[in-house]
Amino acid sequence: MTAARLLLPFGLALLTACAQHPTNVNLEPDDRKPCSPVALKVGQTLTLSLPSNPTTGFRWQLQDAAPSVLHSLGPEVYSTPEDAGVVGGAGESIWRFQARTPGEGRLLLVYLRPWETDVAPAKRVECQVSVK
Repeated sequence: MTAARLLLPFGLALLTACAQHPTNVNLEPDDRKPCSPVALKVGQTLTLSLPSNPTTGFRWQLQDAAPSVLHSLGPEVYSTPEDAGVVGGAGESIWRFQARTPGEGRLLLVYLRPWETDVAPAKRVECQVSVK
């Protein structure tokens, strides 16, 4: 009975510690306003989701991936909502990174048609990243 009483506070303390430092941070910035700075701890995963519709010719291009502090966990993944049911409908582009090294960096993505080299990007998302 005494051991059970000791395990309960220990379990609650462990759950509290896990809740304070999530291993995955999701970021869904709005391209119309500045992105809030992102604070990560080494080992955490950052998932970045942006609205996208490649059928229009526009693509998000990752121009700065904060390579001094983040490691890419693969290429962009595009997905459409299952309930959309519309060919050519919008979806989202998703990137995943892992915080590897303490320091500061910047994520910069632009939404453009890759073949239109003399045209400014239609959208731009820039986020400061801090890893501790």
